Amino acid sequence: MTNPKAATKHHRKMTRSSYILLPLVPLFLYAVGSVIGSDYATVQAHFAKPFPALIIALMLIVGMDHFRRGVTVLLEDYLQGWTRKLSIVAMIGVSYGLMAIGLYAIALLAF
Repeated sequence: MTNPKAATKHHRKMTRSSYILLPLVPLFLYAVGSVIGSDYATVQAHFAKPFPALIIALMLIVGMDHFRRGVTVLLEDYLQGWTRKLSIVAMIGVSYGLMAIGLYAIALLAF
């Protein structure tokens, strides 16, 4: 990021996603923690409710987007050349892949 305006824009997006994650993380821990150790039928019934499924979905989307942006800046700062480009593309793929797998898993549990 050589453009100062791009850095400011990135900082604002990271700050905004941090504020969104602030209430989401405890809600996520409550939604997941309340069914830890339960059998599959109980977990499926829990995530069939809209609130826990929505919390998990929002956490996946916002969390993985926050992760993608942060890792991209980290890789831009510490790598150079083709390794930088390859690493950024790989991490973007990993973040979107984890987001898709998680949303698919929640959809399977919810229905």
